[in-house]
Amino acid sequence: MTLPIITADERLAETRGVKAAIFGASGAGKTTLLRTLQASTTLFFDLEAGDLAVDGLAIDTIRPRTWTECRDFAVFIGGANPALRDDQPYSRAHFDAVCEKFGDPAALDRYDTIFVDSITVAGRLCFQWCKGQPEAHSDKTGKPDVRGAYGLHGREMIGWLTHLQHTRAKNVIFVGILDEKLDDFNRKQFVPQIEGSKTGLELPGIVDEVLTLTSLPDAQGELRRVFVCQTQNPWGYPAKDRSGRLEMLEPPDLGRLIDKIHQPLPLDARPLVIDPPSIPAPAAAPQSDPQT
Repeated sequence: MTLPIITADERLAETRGVKAAIFGASGAGKTTLLRTLQASTTLFFDLEAGDLAVDGLAIDTIRPRTWTECRDFAVFIGGANPALRDDQPYSRAHFDAVCEKFGDPAALDRYDTIFVDSITVAGRLCFQWCKGQPEAHSDKTGKPDVRGAYGLHGREMIGWLTHLQHTRAKNVIFVGILDEKLDDFNRKQFVPQIEGSKTGLELPGIVDEVLTLTSLPDAQGELRRVFVCQTQNPWGYPAKDRSGRLEMLEPPDLGRLIDKIHQPLPLDARPLVIDPPSIPAPAAAPQSDPQT
């Protein structure tokens, strides 16, 4: 057996999908983004039953109603994780059981994009399931243990998102609601609307892109829908661009955005390759008077 090294040429030739989380206020037009994707190669993971925004769009859809169904679809889409035991979700045993129920996973080969609408509802389904598990009840009294439920919820959501993130060849787009809140100092901040805090905190480290869909005035003062794509933006919106290819603001067209991310980028063009800042020399310590 030889060392399983993937050569540079092999890695560069691999098909790699974009993993993105898109947040926006209710009514911002998140579901409508489906119209900017190629319908014949997109699978609509409809958790909200809110497809009126894409009424008339010929697109294939799945509609999970429970957290168990969400996990089943995730392992069917992403395949088995060989690192897991057979009694764990997303394991080989879980994948085999789901294939027996749904059939050959090759049926998904026609789709290059999975559009999950929304991660907010997925979090609610997950928390509802978690509240019924033994871990969410006290061993001594049998009463509900909210901390146990939230701990399980965080692990379940991160496991689900991570498994879909490892679906290397497909684009996976998560959309969710963005809340506007005030912190303890009465400063405005934007927070993804996801049950519990763990998922919202760790999600930016899981996906490649975090985008905020919002409306901003153009040069004539007219409001235009845009993607905010970079972390250091003047509005404080959650955003991240791991690809290094996106501008601060991009048109709200997912198809064009994915094509732009897949464009070649020279190594010397990456925006984070910068000269280190100059550090001033420390001030000399005052000398004490030997007579004192």
